[in-house]
Amino acid sequence: MCGIVGYIGERSAQEVLLSGLRRLEYRGYDSSGISVVIPSRNTLSVRKASGKITSLDKLLKSRPLEGSLGIAHTRWATHGAPTQVNAHPHLDCKGEIALVHNGIIENYESLRGQLVKEGHSFCSQTDTETIVHLIEKFYKNATLEEAVRKALKLVTGTFAIAVISGREPGKLVGARSGSPLIVGVGKNENFIASDAPAILEYTKDIVFLEENEMVVLNKNGFRVTDLEGREVRKNPERLNWNIEQAQKQGYKHFMLKEINEQPRILDNLINSRISKDGEVFFKEREISQDRLKGVKNIFIVACGTAYHAGLVGKYIFETVSRVPTQIDVSSEFRYRDLLIDKNTLVLAISQSGETADTLAGVRQARKFGASVFSICNVLGSTLTRESDAVMYTHAGPEIGVASTKAYTAQLVAIYLFAFYLAKVRRSMQADKIRKLVKELKLIPKKQAEILKNQSNIARTARRHSHFGSFLYLGRNINYPSALEGALKLKEISYIPAEGYAAGEMKHGPIALIDEYRAVVCITPASKIYEKMISNIQEIHSRKGRIISIATKGDGNIKELTGEVVYIPKCNELFSPLLVVLPLQLLAYHISVKRGCDVDQPRNLAKSVTVE
Repeated sequence: MCGIVGYIGERSAQEVLLSGLRRLEYRGYDSSGISVVIPSRNTLSVRKASGKITSLDKLLKSRPLEGSLGIAHTRWATHGAPTQVNAHPHLDCKGEIALVHNGIIENYESLRGQLVKEGHSFCSQTDTETIVHLIEKFYKNATLEEAVRKALKLVTGTFAIAVISGREPGKLVGARSGSPLIVGVGKNENFIASDAPAILEYTKDIVFLEENEMVVLNKNGFRVTDLEGREVRKNPERLNWNIEQAQKQGYKHFMLKEINEQPRILDNLINSRISKDGEVFFKEREISQDRLKGVKNIFIVACGTAYHAGLVGKYIFETVSRVPTQIDVSSEFRYRDLLIDKNTLVLAISQSGETADTLAGVRQARKFGASVFSICNVLGSTLTRESDAVMYTHAGPEIGVASTKAYTAQLVAIYLFAFYLAKVRRSMQADKIRKLVKELKLIPKKQAEILKNQSNIARTARRHSHFGSFLYLGRNINYPSALEGALKLKEISYIPAEGYAAGEMKHGPIALIDEYRAVVCITPASKIYEKMISNIQEIHSRKGRIISIATKGDGNIKELTGEVVYIPKCNELFSPLLVVLPLQLLAYHISVKRGCDVDQPRNLAKSVTVE
């Protein structure tokens, strides 16, 4: 959840760390802080502030920190309220050690009680402060990394930490277990961070730490060990992201930029996976064709928006690949009595590749012998390393907390994998697969056509921004689109919104419909179009305020609905890739009209790395 940045080198640490925090604010923004080793005295100095990073920036302008070694943190509160005293970094009793932490320490209360008995004084209500006092306990007759190693052996839970000490001003220590941490390798400088955008301005050479690994950095190099002290050889990987991708590029919000990036991202993804003769191919690891031929069922695991992509995937796999498919939210899947075996393919979907519940579900599935195929955006993330095969979406960094471009990229990856699976299993004729691939290649241009008319969608959104609740209805492959549309709206505007399968309307939701509720009806041309029209007529007769998303050329729907947003004609199978753009734009413009913080909605963080 939270964001970590650490720096050691020759630059101003304050400048590097503050820049990194700004790019990580999507991970947490309840409070923030920075600690730097003051070189003239080899002591620590700390600045912390509650609220967003602008508060910390103001504090540092009035009381700047000088030094070239430091750590920083932006917090999404778990233990303890989002106050200045609970903000990271946390210090030991003597003020010699500073630490920042992502994750949850499950046994912190018992550890804290023992440390208090031993004479340690605590200032905050956080679980994190326990770690720095444990390090202090072992630091009397040990190096900093030895003290960190001993402390972490007593900890139960998840962590990514960065630690500095005034006693060792040429050293930065990091470690991880269950939360992501990366090392950035530069010239006469090195970095540590929870996510790549924090350091892309300075380096693209990244080392991904594995579970239960520790790194010790100085300005000239780094050394990785396990938590037992055994050295682990690591070589940097080159990221293909650039800093421009993580900036707004003239858009008012990251979310709007990312919505508008979708045609380009999908076009690149499709064309990078399809050969000249229309065949889908893999660039990364893939599961053997013999293993895929033996697959008897697919189980999709994901959270949030990725779960909605997986719901669409269920329709796609059963229609195209003819494989029985189930889907579960990861937090439920991991605790079920699973009926899976070596003939099950588990498809894990995650933008970050660090979602705690999805990782736990994958690990559980592997115990039963299932093969794991992951769809992910982040190179080298934990999920991709723990999967048998992976397809990267290459959507670039997604900064807006409400996922947009990652969702459609995940959908395209699902389509491509379904076509590949259909070919391997011979569940669909080759010429029909090639025809579908050809139609998929047209989708980015059709998305661009929708975005050319987004001013009309913005006007519709503003006219409906005063409604206190929304209902989203869809059928068949666009039932998940209704869920995703509702999620987008409530995430960023805080308006209560529900997504429903339209056929279930008479089983409860119809009681809610009156002139005070807006109803978004997803009604593209499809085999169930007439069924959706019947639903719209029922809503219309009860004075519901209807916004319809319909196929261009559908004139009949105007008689039943107050507002219509048109999308280009396409094969029904691919319609979720088009209808989602108006849903995203409706949510965005309603939120802006209501004065909400679109990119950083309250109580949410981009990557859920704790349970």
